[in-house]
Formats: sequence, structure tokens, C-alpha cells
Amino acid sequence: MKLKTLSAFMLSTALVVPASAETLSVVGSWSNLPLHRQFEAPFWNEFLPEASGGALEVALTTHNEMGLGVGDIYNLLGDGVYDVAMTVADYAVADAPELEALDVPLIAMDADAARAKTDAARPMVSDIFRARFNSHVLAIAPYPPQIVFCNADVSGLDDMRGLKVRGSGRMTAKLLEALGAEGVNVDFGEVPGALQRGAIDCAVTGAGSGYNSGWWEVSTHLVTLPLGGWDPVVTAINLDRWNSLSPEMQDLIATSIKTEFEDPAWQVAQDGLVDDIACLTGNGACPYGEARDMVLVEASEADLARATEILVTEVLPEWATRAGRDWAERWNAEVGSVVGVTIPLD
Repeated sequence: MKLKTLSAFMLSTALVVPASAETLSVVGSWSNLPLHRQFEAPFWNEFLPEASGGALEVALTTHNEMGLGVGDIYNLLGDGVYDVAMTVADYAVADAPELEALDVPLIAMDADAARAKTDAARPMVSDIFRARFNSHVLAIAPYPPQIVFCNADVSGLDDMRGLKVRGSGRMTAKLLEALGAEGVNVDFGEVPGALQRGAIDCAVTGAGSGYNSGWWEVSTHLVTLPLGGWDPVVTAINLDRWNSLSPEMQDLIATSIKTEFEDPAWQVAQDGLVDDIACLTGNGACPYGEARDMVLVEASEADLARATEILVTEVLPEWATRAGRDWAERWNAEVGSVVGVTIPLD
């Protein structure tokens, strides 16, 4: 085959192009959301094949286009059904309860803090994916902070008591229940209908996800307290497939996914939240399209303090019991020391 001219990136990594191209089958996250459209698809479809000079080809789809159940994505990856997959880590916690601690809510209030927390947790996450899903972690990128959309008149956390709320993950659901709400399990794509029917009163997701998926059509109030954390998306490759690649190809993928996908996704996370809230509420200019008119509810310091106390004294100890003391001690040492939170274990 006629090879493309080697890129500067290839020259810097000394990649040796094989006689025939490697092909990776890649399953991306939600196809309609900005993370996929702005970062995942360009990286896999354009940057990586070009950077490899034709040594690597990618066949990209997404889990929603394939109709995959979100809880099956990493198990199928480990079985080798496809080579690479990425989705929200919280979707996999039924098989790996220790993974819940990647996205503890309320302990990172801005993108820099969330990145520091995620980087601290990465060695844990890598070990979990290797043991649970026969996979090697390539990247961890954020959705925006997971805030609350309500089709109800709320002005703070006290008003959520007794409401039916769809959480973005198990730890979020536990926190909501501890705050007096009723946690309800509803798939992301079914939320608008559930809000419209009154099956739920509120739901947690990223502001941008809610804007792009039309949640503003079926909800009235936006509570900006990040009760759902940052919903990290883990990109992983089947471990056997990873081990089959040459060291040069591994280095190309590992280096470029950080600089061309992971880092840029984190860099826009904070500004994206400001823009997304403006688009949902009309408080500021909306760069994406028409601004909506949801009621903006900014949580008070008292709300934050109360929710954080419940998180540390009730929710995290409950997770430690389910995940096991060894994981809790490791979280305290590797993550808690970075964010200033310690799970009480005695």
C-alpha cells in the first residue's frame, strides 16, 4: 500500500509503519453530546489515523448507535467484542463498586480541582479496569459538572425533600436519598419523557447534555450544585489487543490521546459550564444557539455545607462498606489526601 508522508508526530515517536494497517474497532460515548462530537470523533476518525501515516485505521461507532445497554459496554470490551470503548464510569459500578469513588460528588467545584482528583484516582481506576474488565485505561475525560434539572418549584436542597430524582450514578443516588429525596433509576435517554409524565420530578446530568438533549423543554428550574460530580468518561482498550500492538504504536496512542483528546476536553470543561448555564437560563450570551428561560437556582453555602457533611459522614462510609476497607484506605491515601477529605473507617 502507498503510505502517507510521515507526520512530525510520527517522526518524534519513531513509529515504524507495518506493511498493512492495524484496524481498531472503537465504540464511543453518546453520539449527540459535545464530548463525542468535539473531541472523540475528530480524534479517532481524523487525528490518530493521520498521525500514524496510514499505519492505523479506525472504525468508529457509539454505544447508543449500536443499541448497547450502558452497563454492558466494558464487559463486552473485556470479552474482545470491540477493541476500544468509552463511556461514563458510573455505568459500570454494578460490576465494580470500587469504581464509584472515581466520581465522588461535591469534592471538586471547578475543572482544575476535578482534574486533580481524577489524576489522583487514575492508578486505582487502571487497576480496576485491568482486573474487572481485562482492559487498559487510555484516558479519563469529563462531562461538565452534573447539576439538577427540576420540573418543580425549588429554591434549594430543602425543596427537594420528597421529590423523585434521577441521579447520574449510584453515589449520587445515595446522596440524594440521604438528603431526603427519592432516588429513581432512569436511563439518560428516557429522562425527558419521565419528567414530562411526572414519573420523576428532577434529574441530574451535565448542563450541556441537558441543553443538547432538550431537557429544558420538560423542566423549569436549574439547580447548579454539582450533586452528580463530573461524570468522568473512561476510554479503555481491550488488554489483549493493547498487548498485541507494537511499543511504538502503544506510545503513539497513549501520547496523542492525552494531548489531542483528554487535555483539550478538560481545558474547555469550566468555560463550557458557564456557557451551558447561559444557554439554559438566558443569564448571559449563549454561543451554541437559542437561549432558554429556565429558572437559575444557585445553591447557598448552607446547602453545600449540609450536603458535604452528609457525603462524608454517610455516603462515603456506605461506599467503603460495599467496596471493602482496602479500597477505602487506598482512596484516602491517593485521592482523599488531594481533595482534603478522609473517609472515617473506625
